[in-house]
Amino acid sequence: MQYGICHLSIIPVRLVAAATSEMITQLLYGEHYKILEQRKHWSKVRLAFDSCEGWVDNNQITFIEKEPYIDLENTEQRNHSSELVSYLECQNNRFTPILLGSTIPNNNLLGHRFDGGTTKNGGKENLVNTALYYLNSPSLSGGRTPFGIDSSGLSQMVYKMNGAVLKRTPNEQALQGESLSFIEESEPGDLAFFDDVDGDIDHVGIIMRDNHIIHANGKVKIDRLNHTGVFDNGSRANTHKLRVKNYLGAEPPKYQNQDRCAARAKKLDLFILVLGF
Repeated sequence: MQYGICHLSIIPVRLVAAATSEMITQLLYGEHYKILEQRKHWSKVRLAFDSCEGWVDNNQITFIEKEPYIDLENTEQRNHSSELVSYLECQNNRFTPILLGSTIPNNNLLGHRFDGGTTKNGGKENLVNTALYYLNSPSLSGGRTPFGIDSSGLSQMVYKMNGAVLKRTPNEQALQGESLSFIEESEPGDLAFFDDVDGDIDHVGIIMRDNHIIHANGKVKIDRLNHTGVFDNGSRANTHKLRVKNYLGAEPPKYQNQDRCAARAKKLDLFILVLGF
């Protein structure tokens, strides 16, 4: 088994080993991974953060030994960049940009110097404030940055910066936490899930105060949340259908291995998810 770490601001992770393939997620600076399979130009990796699996270009891989990989796995307190764009000073006195939510390794594994701001695990009460950093970011399937993000990427990054792990896709995230039956039971920072015409969960947003929700739909924006779903303030129409369930029990995992990203969750009737810290 070989191991790697993301040394660039972002690295696209693709569904199959081809540059034209769909991007299913992104590695951000400082995130580590296992290398499951190597080919001439591509390698299949499993992200340590959420166990999402996909293919990355071999030109973008930086190898690390097993021991530092294990050290990264065992790190309980992680620092994340708190600015839209920060810069690292590299060993050749050049600079590398990194983006909001990037992981800053405590052991200086890559030999980079970072003097920017970092987040502190703020807990549930800080989730909405963190989400507002991404306001007006364009929607991008597979994206996890302020320059392109999808709905589950937004919820994942917001929770990541506050010390909790969410899986990568909406239907996987819907299997975590405890569900509620009514909007009135929710608190700011809880997650609301929505399904498509086939009944599959395909969208997630972060609940705010006063029946508002922040989510990625065209861009990261704030809309109204009602018992039907999301009411788009611009189009004056409901855009996403809310799902309903009575109970779902599971504590949100901290930094540990998860099931692979491509695994499909079993069908649920789900409303709002509460994830404790």
